[in-house]
Amino acid sequence: MKLDDVKKLHQKKYRAEFGHYLVEGEHLIVELQKAQKHSAHVPHITLYVTEARQDWAREFADDFLIKVVSDKQMAHLSDTKTPQGVVASVPLPAPRTAQSGETNERCVFLHEVQDPGNLGTIMRNLAWFGGFRLLLSPNSVDPFNSKVVRASMGAIFHLPIETEFAIEDLPQRFSKFAYLDLQGANINTPEFADYECYLFGNEARGVPLDNVAGLNAEAFTIAGSGAIDSLNLANSVAICAYQLSVQ
Repeated sequence: MKLDDVKKLHQKKYRAEFGHYLVEGEHLIVELQKAQKHSAHVPHITLYVTEARQDWAREFADDFLIKVVSDKQMAHLSDTKTPQGVVASVPLPAPRTAQSGETNERCVFLHEVQDPGNLGTIMRNLAWFGGFRLLLSPNSVDPFNSKVVRASMGAIFHLPIETEFAIEDLPQRFSKFAYLDLQGANINTPEFADYECYLFGNEARGVPLDNVAGLNAEAFTIAGSGAIDSLNLANSVAICAYQLSVQ
């Protein structure tokens, strides 16, 4: 891929066109290498580094193609105010639906999540607890957006993700759903662990109740003091993921 095309990967339409996305920063490059070593080989990962970072990049030479660029070129590749001088172009993962043998995997469905930081944090939480698959509806922020990738802190390399999954298609895959509502049962009840898919809505609007009404869905709540009426979306998912991990 030409360097001018790599620069375009900050835009979703070009990520789709070229089939790659950008990973920036030392920590994420290290996590990318770890993930690659523990999974099927991912070809054509190119690591762009400035001349000052060549020594640091040598340990990745067996796994990535290393290309040295100027500081000016790196500034165009970078999406941060203070570039670390290391950016990788990574192939988008091939779409992979759950297989019949993956019966222990729980699915989290996010409807039109908009905030890159929220999505990245949710991915990080789900990868931490393990055993989760993430489904994203249309009109959600792109999980391969550079801000989401950074906020995930490498979780994006370890978490199965499916995009463009319409809420109307959920019954074709699952038969039992759980979602959060202030009037629901407490999530610390044993029944909370008995569902195939857990629904979470947009940061401002929540889950679309008209759609939920047509599903075999039960409402649950995260008990609080009552002083405020809502939790941050990422925090809600994290609390539910923890509860599921201990039940």
